[in-house]
Amino acid sequence: MAVKTVLRMGEPCLLLKAEPVKQFDTTDLHALIQDMEDTMQHLDGAGIAAPQIGVSLRVIIFGQKETDQRQNPRYPDADFVPYTVLINPVLTPVNAEMEDDWEGCLSVPGMRGIVPRYVRLHYTGFDQYGNKIDRLVNGFHARVVQHECDHLDGILYPMRIKDLRDFGYSDVFFPNQDIQND
Repeated sequence: MAVKTVLRMGEPCLLLKAEPVKQFDTTDLHALIQDMEDTMQHLDGAGIAAPQIGVSLRVIIFGQKETDQRQNPRYPDADFVPYTVLINPVLTPVNAEMEDDWEGCLSVPGMRGIVPRYVRLHYTGFDQYGNKIDRLVNGFHARVVQHECDHLDGILYPMRIKDLRDFGYSDVFFPNQDIQND
């Protein structure tokens, strides 16, 4: 379909609570998902949420397809996360264990910050055809899902940073890494 412009922090659409998807397996939904995938791949994103391209619906995609065995250049040390379309997600932490780690965002280009996230997570939702998704995940997979689902509630990762000394430009924090579109 098309690579879309990613809204940046400050855009009103990024601060809204997105609406649930009511109909699955529609031409419009498939077109939206294709636009999200094209945009995410073009920018080497680990995930993207519909509000980031100006569509206030509870749709996220994340991960890599099995055929794409290369590491994500923005997160070269991250574990492989399977490509997933997740609609109307519900997240439930497995326990209270949290972990602080670096995050970036296509909507906050050029910056990174240390964000606390639940280590283990149970999530449910639906794929684009209305099939139920039910997974128990941990590590980077859990972090990506939480980050993308935050977009559906109008939350950007800088809002979760505990200490703003842990927030700044990627090239300052990681001068020897070539982190694009971050």
